[in-house]
Amino acid sequence: MGNITLKQVTKSFGPVNVIKPIDLEIRDGEFIVFVGPSGCGKSTLLRMIAGLEDTTSGRIDIDGEDATSTPPAKRGLAMVFQSYALYPHMSVRNNIAFPLKRAKMPQDEIDKKIANAAKILNLDTYLDRKPGQLSGGQRQRVAIGRAIVRQPSAFLFDEPLSNLDASLRVNMRLEISELHKNLATTMIYVTHDQVEAMTMADRIAVFNGGIIEQVGTPLELYNKPNNKFVAGFIGSPKMNFIDVSVPENQEVTTLGVRPEHIQISDTEGMWSGTVGVTEHLGSETFLHVQLDSAETFTVRADGECALNYGDKIYLSVDPSKIHHFDKDGVRLELN
Repeated sequence: MGNITLKQVTKSFGPVNVIKPIDLEIRDGEFIVFVGPSGCGKSTLLRMIAGLEDTTSGRIDIDGEDATSTPPAKRGLAMVFQSYALYPHMSVRNNIAFPLKRAKMPQDEIDKKIANAAKILNLDTYLDRKPGQLSGGQRQRVAIGRAIVRQPSAFLFDEPLSNLDASLRVNMRLEISELHKNLATTMIYVTHDQVEAMTMADRIAVFNGGIIEQVGTPLELYNKPNNKFVAGFIGSPKMNFIDVSVPENQEVTTLGVRPEHIQISDTEGMWSGTVGVTEHLGSETFLHVQLDSAETFTVRADGECALNYGDKIYLSVDPSKIHHFDKDGVRLELN
């Protein structure tokens, strides 16, 4: 069980509407990621689902029951925060056991749940250590362990990896994805990092200004973004945009081209430009190209790319890989 349905859910702080009417069904057992820039409402909505923020209007159903006014402790959900929120004076064992002891669970049952969580998270040898003796990744695993022992109907993750360094983020990303496969429990994960969203999610909800711009699988959002905002947010490096005039109706259409879909030539192409800064990353190179029409394109090239600052080049793209958006930024489907 772990089906969560939002029906016209809103949140206001005084006259400011931070969440505009949202409808969303989160399926039992799925891993859904809320992604968007800072201040877009994704963490606020997560806290509303958890019961940590009141809902201004609308309804939140958990497993078919109205939970809009249900206290957080009775919603059957477990939240993992950006800050690990561990008790520094307690051992790992006691940190994990804390919610079970508060619930007055028998000690033998607590011991079994701790052992099971520790095995899942590879914390067996750390149970008697204090949080100060652990790495950031290990502390985050303890926080997840404290959530696991509660056997919630859904896990809520609020940017849990943002305090970790780059290599630990990659490792924890894999560990949380593996945990989802093993537990088969609903997970709602908030992040501003679209790479985390693309690599972890079954579905992604892209937030912007208190609304959801689009919900879909990572590849649906990558291949068919609803609008320029989604197109520019999903994908790394982000999509390039260039405005072109449409003579027959005198309107401006925006073309979107992903850096990885651009071909480079030294003789001819759809656009001409000059190579600016180049970023060599080993397996690939990113070229920042100043087009003769004044726009700047980012181009993903081979790691062995030998182009240098100031080189004149031409860029082309397969027409089937070009995205088209109208003057309002809405995706156009062209035959």
